[in-house]
Amino acid sequence: MPKENNQAPLDPGLGSLNRLAYFAAVVEAGSFTAAAERMGVTKAVVSQQVARLEQEYRTTLLIRSTRRVRTTETGQAFYYRCALILKEAEDAFGELADSATEPAGLLRLTAPFDYGIGVVVPAIAAFAERYPACRVEARFSDQTVDLSAEHMDLAIRVGWLTEQYLQARLIGRFEQRLVAAAQWRDRLAAVATPIDLTALPLVANTALRDPTHWTFTRGALERQSVTMKAAVLFNATLAVREAVLAGAGVSVLPDYAVASDLEDGRLVHVLPEWNLPRGDIHVVFPTARYRPAKVRAFVDLLAERLDVRSA
Repeated sequence: MPKENNQAPLDPGLGSLNRLAYFAAVVEAGSFTAAAERMGVTKAVVSQQVARLEQEYRTTLLIRSTRRVRTTETGQAFYYRCALILKEAEDAFGELADSATEPAGLLRLTAPFDYGIGVVVPAIAAFAERYPACRVEARFSDQTVDLSAEHMDLAIRVGWLTEQYLQARLIGRFEQRLVAAAQWRDRLAAVATPIDLTALPLVANTALRDPTHWTFTRGALERQSVTMKAAVLFNATLAVREAVLAGAGVSVLPDYAVASDLEDGRLVHVLPEWNLPRGDIHVVFPTARYRPAKVRAFVDLLAERLDVRSA
């Protein structure tokens, strides 16, 4: 019967640290073959490195079969720690490289449709011109995108932040406007206070938390809350704007989405002496200690174009 080896594990040296990358690659790729292709080495090298890791610490990290590889309970816990260590190392090398280079590489971001098309797209064009070594992939959606799951570098959030675990930078603010189509002028003559709005059809934006309830203020003392009846409902701000322009009803829209319509007279500002709550515009990032140069450069350019300093 073989004698049990009671020798203490070796102190982690450079060899053991290098093996973390091989082990993590196998877990992420799902097989030794795929991990080898990903790392540009042979399958035998990957297998040997992981085996040495298990031998040195006398534990089983992976269960092998002819079809797949899966982690043991110990292996899964160890992988989570490895992933953090490797990410920190990647960030450290990236920060070192960024100190001597211009922003480069693929920048992936997401933003709401209306703000994205009206504000972010021109900023992306300016960014691409200023930093030709960068490429930008943008996803526009009024639904909240999981930055980590979708491998996004940043997101633009318009309104009120609900993801408190993310890192954020304030880049701007917006006003909300109650608007209607120009052909509604005669019908709006009877609207003197927010309470009068209950008689009008509302084009509701279901992307908002409470799209039919609005609180108006005038000066420091006057305050009126109204609940309006939704005639039609949309889940996208641009659709709401088009419906209002077509005369479907009144609605509340951000100033950046209706500025040109108000200026050209296609829309009218209803009850302009009454104010609605203001909103913030944030850039949010996945939680990390380090942000690549491409991310910092884009956010700085966007804030520069908005002429707003971060809070």
